[in-house]
This record gives sequence, C-alpha cells and structure tokens, in this order.
Amino acid sequence: MTKYVLVADSSLIYTFRNFPLLDFLPSAPKAAIPSTIYKFLRGNPPGTYPDGQLLQAPYSVRKLEAALLQKHPREEIAVTDVNNAHRFIDSNTEIIGVSTMDPFGIGPLTMSYAALFGGDFYAWVRAEWEDLITKLNALRKGKKAKLVVGGPGVWEFTVLREDFEKQGIDYAVQGETEDVINELFDQIVQGAVDKGMFKIGYTTFDESFHMTTVNDEKFIARTSYGAYPKLEQIPTIVRPTIKSMVEIMRGCGVGCDFCEVTLRPLRYYTLDMIRKEIEVNIAGGGDRAWLHSDEFFGYKHGQFFAPDQDALVDVFNTAMSVRGVKSTNPTHGRISIPAGFPELIEKLSKIAKAGPRNWIGVQTGLETGSEELAKRHMPAKTLPLKIGVDGSWHEIVLRGVQVETKNYWRPAFTVQVGQEGETDEDNWDTVALINKLSNSYVDGRPFEFTVTPMLNVPLGRIKARKLSDALLTESMFAVYYASYRHLAKMASRDSGSESKGNPATRMALTGVMNLGGYAMMKFIERLAKKHGVDIEKAKTWGVGSKKKIESISEAVKAG
Repeated sequence: MTKYVLVADSSLIYTFRNFPLLDFLPSAPKAAIPSTIYKFLRGNPPGTYPDGQLLQAPYSVRKLEAALLQKHPREEIAVTDVNNAHRFIDSNTEIIGVSTMDPFGIGPLTMSYAALFGGDFYAWVRAEWEDLITKLNALRKGKKAKLVVGGPGVWEFTVLREDFEKQGIDYAVQGETEDVINELFDQIVQGAVDKGMFKIGYTTFDESFHMTTVNDEKFIARTSYGAYPKLEQIPTIVRPTIKSMVEIMRGCGVGCDFCEVTLRPLRYYTLDMIRKEIEVNIAGGGDRAWLHSDEFFGYKHGQFFAPDQDALVDVFNTAMSVRGVKSTNPTHGRISIPAGFPELIEKLSKIAKAGPRNWIGVQTGLETGSEELAKRHMPAKTLPLKIGVDGSWHEIVLRGVQVETKNYWRPAFTVQVGQEGETDEDNWDTVALINKLSNSYVDGRPFEFTVTPMLNVPLGRIKARKLSDALLTESMFAVYYASYRHLAKMASRDSGSESKGNPATRMALTGVMNLGGYAMMKFIERLAKKHGVDIEKAKTWGVGSKKKIESISEAVKAG
C-alpha cells in the first residue's frame, strides 16, 4: 500500500548527458528549441527499480523520502517519475508530493531567454511541469490523494496566482520541512493543519527585499521565518541521488542583498554524515561526489569569511576516501578564495586528482564587473579580500580564475543585468571583465570558464505576461554579446572532450553544441546591433591591443 508518492518534473530528473551547462536547457523557450533537439540533449529516461521507482532521484526528494521512512515502512513510500506514477497512485494513496524549481518558467535565467526571444514566455521547464501536473491530476481523479508541492519554485505560485489556481493543487508548502514532514502530511490528510505548528499563508519579499507575510489558504509555511530543522533533525539519504549529489551544509551567510538563501541559518554536516550520503550514491552505481552547498568555501569559515582550510581539506579527503569515488567537486563557491588562497586550491586539486581529463566544475556568482555594484550589493563576497586593499574587483577575479585554471577548476559564472542602481558604465565594466578573462592565459593555456547572463525582470512585467528585448538596454546587450561570444568559444574548444557516450552520440553532441553555441552568438549579435551596440567595441572593450592582453596576463601571473 503506497500512502505517499514523491515525484519531480522531468527537467529535474533527466541528466542532460552530464554536459556542463546543459542543465540550463529547460529554461529555453519551447518555440526556440525543437522537440527532437531538446529530447536528444536531455538524454535517456531515468533508470528505475523493477517496481518503477527511480534509481536516482533529485536530492530534495530523497531528503523527504528519508524523513518519511523514519516513521513509515518502505512499502508506504514511492519515489517515481511521470512515466511510472500510475503504478503507485491508487485508492490508498494519501499524498502526492511534488518537488519543483521553476514550474512556471519565471526564474531569472528563464526570464532572460524570454526577453531575448520575446512574446509570451513559455519555456520547456513549464511544459515539463504542466505535463506532470496534468497526468497526476488524471491519475488521482476520483481518489482521496492530495496534491502537495514544495521546493524553491513555490514562490512562482505567489506571483502567477491564477495559473496556480487552475492546476488543481491542494497545497504549496514553503520552507525546509524534514523535521515536520510526517506531522504535516498527517494533518493535511486529516484536513486540520495545526496553526500552532504551521502558518496558512506564505512569506515573500518585495523588490526592495523587504519581507512580508501573506495569508492564503492554498499555502503552508513554518510558523515563523526562522523555523528550520536543526542539524540533528536532518536525515541522511537512503537511496541514490541524481548526479550523485550530497549536501555538506545549509545556509550561506555572505549577505548579498539579492539572495534569500543568506537569511537561512548555517548548519554544517559532519564528515560522518557526508560520508554516509556518498556511500549511498556509490552503492547505487555512482562514481563521484557532488558536494552541494550555497557556498562551499564557507564551510566552517573563520573570521571575515576566511576559509577553514583544514575543514575543506577534510571534506575533500572524506569524499575521495570512499571506495569507488573517482571525482569530486562543489556546486557553488565564490571567486575570492582561489584568488586569496591559491595553496588551498592546489591542495584540493591534488586530493581530487584534478587534471586535463578531470576538471573540477563549480558554479560562481560573479554578478557584475562593476566595482561600485560589487561594493553595494555583495560587499562580503570578496572577503577576506577587500576591494581597494587587495586589488580591484577585476584583479581579484582575474587572479582567482588564473589559480583555478592552473589547478584544473572550471567556474561557471553567472552575471546580472538590471540590478538596482545600475548604469551603462557598470555594464561596460562587466563587458571589460569578461573580455579580459576570455583573452587571458596561464601556463600557455587559456582561462577556462563559462559565463551566463541573467536579467532581473520586475515582477510587474512578469505578471503582465509579455516580454520583449525592449527590456534590455544597449549596454545590457553588450554584456549578453560578450558572454555568448565567450560561450561559443568554449563550446568550440571543449565540446568534444566534454561529450559523453558512444562515438556516435559524442559526435552528434559535439556538433549540436558547436552549432548551437555559434548560432546563439550570432542571434545575440544581430539583436545587439539592432539596439545600437558597437560590436567591435564589445569585442575589445577592456582588452585593447595584443600588448594590453599580454600585460594583463603577466599581471595575473605575477599576482
């Protein structure tokens, strides 16, 4: 008897051929990416156990599964996908729990693509979500099962409230819930949510990042914003995760004024907890340890966010000491630590056996090339280095990428346009930084990095349901062009070596990535020209002559 069925939409379950940045593909407009191309790039369907449960599932789903198993037998809980949900949803099912990240396709990256391509925003990620919800509602029709959704994408339901209402969802749950999920599910089934434990409504932030609470019968949140499970209340996973992800900490604390994560309390996993989760993934056929946090270098950090080098070395040693692990890498980490602590990066690289065929990928919020915006919106992101004392923002970033490339780390940068107080000069500073990085070398090798631009779209424009490239100014388009010009360069250089699978698949994937990177760059170039961007200026801004390029590289090497 399956009481609880846990699922997620396909955009969170497919591995997208384990190719860097392809995880972002669902953010693209459905009209711009043909179905055959999309389905080829997302790869093969997820594997399942004989009963139809997923062999690997999203990390968030595995956490809820582990929490529910603390009070319920295995046969009452199923973790599955849209293709196998019919095998578990029946008259005995009480809760269908769904995890989501960008259900309506209004996340920052998705909105960036929507503005570029214009018109109604309808991304692949929304198509995947609607397909899942439609099928789940059909399966539970005439049955008692409640449809409950959660995850970081819940905020989107508060913005497009009418769309949410049409989907027949019973409740959207906001916040971390491992410590209370059993009580919450029981209360939902009984039709009596305890208002002493939970709030009927949600917490949100306005465009100035001021927190407010809204009463709404469709939403359930913790009774106060500061209510989170303590470390000892967070269970470790019991079955493998997508891409072998494990968690090492929660919270961030860096304090960027555009990020909600920084408000969550810091909780550091013990080495034993980290090891146990890695062992679960290896037992399930994995061979890597993907270490998730919102700020890897913040793990047990010291004063002024100085890295605890011994603690970080312990984490890498723990990961690589598990029998069967071939590689490890963090999900997120700021650039100031490689810049200020090159010996740490060298130690971690040696532990992970990093090299030309084993790059360590890490996602990094670069956000801007503007020194003024960096100081205003993310002053702690450079700590323990200080802008103006230890170098300019550009110098810190250049030094950081130099250290990473030398030690076979490849950062995937994100940058923002449309930040509060942003000027054209700020955006051209970002263009200059991207160009400097793109034309710099270490040990005869070009700097390795990707950069993805994102647009801050006002909520009012999202609610209006129409977007166009008019949201982007000339200087914003210059940032987009510099970013996608470098991405095309990276695709051409690295797509062959990064492609996985049999020779035919690798050849096809390499061709698609090369062609796609070039086509996207030319598309952005046409739009940029249309909006008045001097393309030659955008190609060389911040770099200038060959002599200038060499002097920058030498300065970075010396730094």
